[in-house]
Amino acid sequence: MKQVKIFDTTLRDGEQSPGCSMNLREKLEVAQCLERLKVDVIEAGFAIASPGDFESVQAISRAVRDCSVASLARATQKDIDTAWEAVKDAADPRIHLFLATSPLHMEYKLKMTPDQVLERIAEMTAYARRYTSNIEFSAEDATRGDLEFLAEVTRLAIRNGATTVNLPDTVGYTTPAEMQALIAYILEHVEEAHDVDLSVHCHNDLGMAAANSLAGVLGGATQIECTINGLGERAGNTSLEEVVMAIRTRPDIYQAQTRIETTQIYRSSKTVYDIIGQTAPLNKPIVGKNAFLHESGIHQHGVLANKKTYEILTPESVGIRTNNLILGKHSGKHAFESHLQELGYELTEEELLRCFNEFKILCDKKKVITDADLEALVSHNVRTVETEDGYRLDWFAVHTSNFTTATSTISLKKGEERFEEVCLGDGPIDASFNAIDKIIQPVEHSFEIFSINSISEGKDTLGDVTVKLSAGGRHFSGHGLSTDIIQASIVAYIEAANKLQAYHNKHQKEE
Repeated sequence: MKQVKIFDTTLRDGEQSPGCSMNLREKLEVAQCLERLKVDVIEAGFAIASPGDFESVQAISRAVRDCSVASLARATQKDIDTAWEAVKDAADPRIHLFLATSPLHMEYKLKMTPDQVLERIAEMTAYARRYTSNIEFSAEDATRGDLEFLAEVTRLAIRNGATTVNLPDTVGYTTPAEMQALIAYILEHVEEAHDVDLSVHCHNDLGMAAANSLAGVLGGATQIECTINGLGERAGNTSLEEVVMAIRTRPDIYQAQTRIETTQIYRSSKTVYDIIGQTAPLNKPIVGKNAFLHESGIHQHGVLANKKTYEILTPESVGIRTNNLILGKHSGKHAFESHLQELGYELTEEELLRCFNEFKILCDKKKVITDADLEALVSHNVRTVETEDGYRLDWFAVHTSNFTTATSTISLKKGEERFEEVCLGDGPIDASFNAIDKIIQPVEHSFEIFSINSISEGKDTLGDVTVKLSAGGRHFSGHGLSTDIIQASIVAYIEAANKLQAYHNKHQKEE
């Protein structure tokens, strides 16, 4: 079986899609998930795009040891210099440069002739080769390009130092048959292509990203570029979880394998959804809530007789646990830590103690603690460590009824300083948010998302609240977790408002 590399661009192509921006801490958390997944390459960002992008690419390069780390770069010396400066401390740094190659892009976007494009590709690939032997060249909009020209592009890129050549379906235009034929054509007409990785990067505008990527593998591609949950521009990119599980489930067709640790898929998916303030669609393949549920009587009968009748892969294979070990108020810290390790969590002593204390508090509120509760509790606590300059909830009190205006008193702490405000509102949550606004005084913003989801079943379930604020074209999400949905809502709003203010203050200083 041939080895297919997984190149993950969640932190570059995925993060630049509307509503999916992340701060440095969140990007590092996603990078750690990708390292546990054992992706081959993490595209950490577009280093020259902004100081923040450079900082995050550099931080990820220094933190990740088990994957190659790449930065995107246009085919210019300045871009390549900046990309190398950002990734040079990685265990296996990669420079990923690109240039458009379709007639449409060359004429209207680049305003360059085909000969000028070929000259630029040769010159800039050779320039990047001065820094590292791990060079990827992407022929942007390849699937709308001329085959003979693409063959010459591939040949020139390889001769000047490229070790990976990517032939992307930039706008989701192609079909599986065309993608398979494209890769096969390049392998047939470019002798040098057999000595490098040919890569596919497919967008989902017509809903065929995963199918086109897999067709590329059938044509001879040895790298798939994808994102967690299919995040990306417009309708998104190829979904990592879908192509990986397709290859694993149908080795008879693809004659290929990946090094992905598939039991980390669900955790990685949920982490990314939580960070961007979204939840998986119910019918999302592999990680959606309904992916392993059967309601039809005929289906249920078949599954009870033999799961393979209607399940082509198991929930356990992607990290969804179906046999929960129930922990309770009498469980000790050792049992708690041991069970978290079984779930795949390795916490520091400080994180473990904080999560264990929260677990004990939860045990007094809930009769049954499930794995879903533990995963939510740990993810929330690890992700929302308070910063010294951020506000945090001290206490709150609300009064509401169906015949009086709701009132909320909020007490927040910032460092050792305490702030209190009382406000009215259209319900207890609105009143609480008004009181928080009076204390924090965030910049003008709108609400993009306010959602409440239950973690498990039962009236005592944990409420998982997501708040996403929008200001200046950027989005800031916060999460709250509690059996009290008012408290969860307050915590989520404080976290989002803290991020909003921190970003605003930072950019004011830069100006």
